[in-house]
Amino acid sequence: MTTIAVDAMGGDHAPRAEVEGAILAARELGVRILLVGIEATVRQELGRHGHRGLPIEIVNATDVITMSDSPSQAFRRKKESSVHVAARLVRDGKAEALVSAGNTGAVMTVARFVLGTLAAVDRPALAAAFPNMKEKVTVILDVGANVDSKAEQIEQFAVMGEIYYRTIWGAKRPRVALLSIGEEEMKGNELTREAAARLKQLSLNFVGNVEGRDVFRGDVDVIVCDGFIGNIALKISEGLVEHIGAMLKKAIKSSLKSQVGYVLSKDAFDSFRKRTDSSEYGGAPLLGVRGITIIGHGRSNALAVKNAIRVASELCRSRFNEKIEQELSAAAVAARG
Repeated sequence: MTTIAVDAMGGDHAPRAEVEGAILAARELGVRILLVGIEATVRQELGRHGHRGLPIEIVNATDVITMSDSPSQAFRRKKESSVHVAARLVRDGKAEALVSAGNTGAVMTVARFVLGTLAAVDRPALAAAFPNMKEKVTVILDVGANVDSKAEQIEQFAVMGEIYYRTIWGAKRPRVALLSIGEEEMKGNELTREAAARLKQLSLNFVGNVEGRDVFRGDVDVIVCDGFIGNIALKISEGLVEHIGAMLKKAIKSSLKSQVGYVLSKDAFDSFRKRTDSSEYGGAPLLGVRGITIIGHGRSNALAVKNAIRVASELCRSRFNEKIEQELSAAAVAARG
């Protein structure tokens, strides 16, 4: 049985969302959950729900990293925080994956320095799933783990993202693209041109450059870029979804004259909301660290926590990190040859 360490104190709705999500995951997914947090607080919340017979345990932590904490200072000063304790459980082999909806920067810092990176990985990358027009998903990485990236690191992001897409969405040959300011090879800056040259040498299904407007079209499966650009793309997309959702909701309430029209429009709005709901995709994995790490949105609800646990479990069972090591090592050998 796969064991997942869940930071029970991290999200905006902690520990309620984490406890409810853990119960759903233990009941539906057949995983063992270690809920890490202030023991009395977590136990009180757990007592509000039916969990008898489920493989859920509480592991005590004496501190909490808040959303306002500086990641670097929290890493140094809050060694007994729920994130630290959960990461040590993974490092020491007592759990196989870490799930947290806490301070993203702090979770990344703790994961990187407590768990360490895989031998073949220069820098970890944060991957995010974007719903596209083909009713599927496009994965973009890096979306914020690295402010500055080198071409060889973007090359590694592509390999890791392609493996991630194959593992979670089942595509045999995911289409990989590089985010740039034009489809032509000569477009972009020095970084993108060098990265494109490297990506063309890999055995991946690399289809070339794409522009920002292509993110949601669904013509590619994995898009790679440096973390600075990726994070801007992520935040703009989140804001746009919220804005469109609010406009649709307002329009439905104010302009519809018939009950039938209202029902049809509300059904369409509900479908839109479900397709763009980040809780359906299980958070963003930090690819390249030694233990599987999934970082959820601070606003994660119980469904989001359950799906984050699901993704973590699928990555563990597929031996995801072993695949990264093998394929990055093979890519390095091919480049030297």
